[in-house]
Amino acid sequence: MIGAPKVDEKILSNAFGNLVVSKGKFSAGMRYEAYNNVMIGFDQNYKGQGIVNRFFRYSDKFLDVTVGHSYDQFGTGLIFRTWYEPGLLYDNALDGIRVISNPYQGITIKGLMGRQRSYFSLGPGIVRGADLEINLNDLLGKNIADSSGNTEFKRGLGKTNYTIGGSVVSKYQKDEDPNYILPENVAAFAGRIQISNEWLNVLGEYVYKINDPSADNSTVAGNRTLYSYKFGDAMFLSTSVAKEGLSFLLQLKRVDNMSFRSDRFANLQNLLINYIPATTRQHTYLMPAFNPYATQLVGEVGGMAELQYKIPKGTVLGGPYGTEITLNFSQANGLKKNPVNDTLTSSTLYKTNYFEAGSLYYYDGFIEVSRKFSKKIKMNFMAGQQYYNRNILQFQSENAGYPAIVANFVVLDITYKYGRRGSVRWEAQGYFTHNKKNPNAGDWATMWVEWNPNGKFFLAILDQYNYGNPESKLRLHYPLLSIGFMDGPHRITINAGKQRQGIFCVGGVCRFVPASNGVAITLSSSF
Repeated sequence: MIGAPKVDEKILSNAFGNLVVSKGKFSAGMRYEAYNNVMIGFDQNYKGQGIVNRFFRYSDKFLDVTVGHSYDQFGTGLIFRTWYEPGLLYDNALDGIRVISNPYQGITIKGLMGRQRSYFSLGPGIVRGADLEINLNDLLGKNIADSSGNTEFKRGLGKTNYTIGGSVVSKYQKDEDPNYILPENVAAFAGRIQISNEWLNVLGEYVYKINDPSADNSTVAGNRTLYSYKFGDAMFLSTSVAKEGLSFLLQLKRVDNMSFRSDRFANLQNLLINYIPATTRQHTYLMPAFNPYATQLVGEVGGMAELQYKIPKGTVLGGPYGTEITLNFSQANGLKKNPVNDTLTSSTLYKTNYFEAGSLYYYDGFIEVSRKFSKKIKMNFMAGQQYYNRNILQFQSENAGYPAIVANFVVLDITYKYGRRGSVRWEAQGYFTHNKKNPNAGDWATMWVEWNPNGKFFLAILDQYNYGNPESKLRLHYPLLSIGFMDGPHRITINAGKQRQGIFCVGGVCRFVPASNGVAITLSSSF
């Protein structure tokens, strides 16, 4: 009834273990993964088992060398980022060599080369990159000795920090296409600057990538696949101000043709070299995260603004501990593209005006109020509205024929503490759609009760109810029982019940989760 896919196996598992050994300036490690078989909702190409990550590292004040798999990031990640997220089963580690050097105070140089992980093998492309970062305060600072012989470091530019950086990353992949001349070497170049002090932080980065025809920017015309030979670029700007209980954050982003993979034919989240930071709130509550936004690599323009104010304690509105109010709004649009006629690539070439927006993809606006009434009771309240363009965000086509989702949401979260470590938390959430013709349509209600008697054991009951579905037979409950135990670095959780289908995101990277029912056991430990 809930649309869960039929599976042949009754028991599926995702398991991994890390082993790291350190001795002085040397360290080495490995990770073993076993997916027998892959759990529902994860990429089925991960089926299998084996050692997928191993490294040897030497590090001192001047030199840091890693041989094997490594994770790193240049700047904000617009040009290069490798990372591992087991919750998404995402891993684009670079298998090769990485060298980091600090030849002088304030200067950091990175160089790397290798191939990226692709499931239980490596991608076909070779990635090469270099990054230079200079902290001007440290570079211009001096070590000054006082009369007692003690040394004190003096910054050269006062209390404001200035950091500049530049990166270059290229990939190589052999051209084996019989119809097109595809570039085998594709390079990208980036520059960034950051200015910060105790109340202000400004960060800006721009990246330019030469033409990179790929599956992401291709179109199909008849029996021909047409590639775009347009350059790519991306801009990210973040400014935050915080002072005396008031803070403001503004982020702007523009992305155009910035899919950058070490295999031009890869898709989904496989073999991405770069990472486009999210400029929408990554919600943790279930209903606001019902339809999360995923960054569009082919093109988008948008941003986020957030204002936070803490009403002082001891006032009527602030109460005994103060009240924090957050206003947040984010929006993402497509680029307005003006086609350029070309005999080879047809309509895949286009021009844009830099900040001119096209179709609306997504917006999210909300108010959040957090207040502690006493040592025992605290509350969090949230209410807002979202717009979700299903045609683009789920089906990658303006003409897919699905109406956009416009929904209001509300959250009330209350925690009551008792004794030394006991607590009870209660959540009530609602999701109210304006368009009743979508899958999972109509209004939803969510209730969550969690009991934690001693800080180690917890028991939680969740129910999501699609009470407003226009089809009465689809007005379904999705109950879930969770039991967990935590002791230091050890944690075990048992979940039993039903899972609705939807999108699950971490840091703006998303995966689709189909409906399912059953029991899931999660065990994590470090020692």
